[in-house]
Amino acid sequence: MRVLVVDDSAFMRKIITSMINSDPQLTVVGTAFDGFNALKKISQLRPDVITLDVNMPRMDGLTTLKRIMKKHPLPIIMLSAATQEGAETTFIALKLGAVDYIPKPSGQISLDIEKVRSELVDKIKTAAQAKIVTHEPETCSPVRIKQKVKEKIITIGASTGGPPALEEILGQLPKNTPPILIVQHMPSGFTHSFAKRLDRLCSFEVKEAEDGDVISQGRALIAPGGYHMTVTRDGRIQLDCGPTKYGVRPAVDPMMRTTAEIYGSETIGVILTGMGRDGSSGMKAIKKKGGRTIAQDEATCTVFGMPKTAIQQGSVEKILPLSKIPEQILKWC
Repeated sequence: MRVLVVDDSAFMRKIITSMINSDPQLTVVGTAFDGFNALKKISQLRPDVITLDVNMPRMDGLTTLKRIMKKHPLPIIMLSAATQEGAETTFIALKLGAVDYIPKPSGQISLDIEKVRSELVDKIKTAAQAKIVTHEPETCSPVRIKQKVKEKIITIGASTGGPPALEEILGQLPKNTPPILIVQHMPSGFTHSFAKRLDRLCSFEVKEAEDGDVISQGRALIAPGGYHMTVTRDGRIQLDCGPTKYGVRPAVDPMMRTTAEIYGSETIGVILTGMGRDGSSGMKAIKKKGGRTIAQDEATCTVFGMPKTAIQQGSVEKILPLSKIPEQILKWC
């Protein structure tokens, strides 16, 4: 796989190139020091994947991303500072078509960038197989429902491509939505910023879950990075930092399985875009208890991994494009 590295720092270009070239399946075919330089090199080098820094002079990462998507749509991984400002820019980049992101461990010039070598290599390989999906700005209003919704609970799991997909779904749900529990594979710090972003966009409360949080109507809780999120019998959130599952924490399965155990047939499970098999056993547990299940279809997924596995296991009742999922959730409510 051919990779183009774009970063304004010569030090970062050298380190990132070394990390990528350490894998025999990957080759850095060139580097660029800013957006203008990157656009020239794309035509010359024809890379399969691009790593793109967010903060660059002359043309920043977001502007470069927009131009690449317009002229040469390619899988792009953003490299961003692990700060609230960096996280917000990253979520905008994902909406504009970036496949994934890597937080720089200690800011713009990360002397410890080697910490993310394995993650970077894995995400480049995933990106090479991913579909480029852009998300238009929201033009829809939340659906209004006059009658009181039934006592349902909605569980949603997502990974690669998940943040903009979640924005689209949650933005269409009403203020009196049933309780929503969300696991998005995302590192610590980014889940807090993501919850704050969704809270601004949605007509109901969205927050990063804390241990003991009450599960209630008109509230969405997002599992914090680094913690599995489960449900207790008295309708509260329980967090733990036990072993990773499928290499991730939080994982979707513990959240879905415990919700199905407590809420039974009133549980709705939704599995969205993402690599791997996380969520498949959780969706199976929901269906076994008589709950309802939805998987995002292949055409609208960035990576059709998690939904595909759940479908193959026979755990999915409806396979729907992203735009149809909110409507189906409300029908079941």
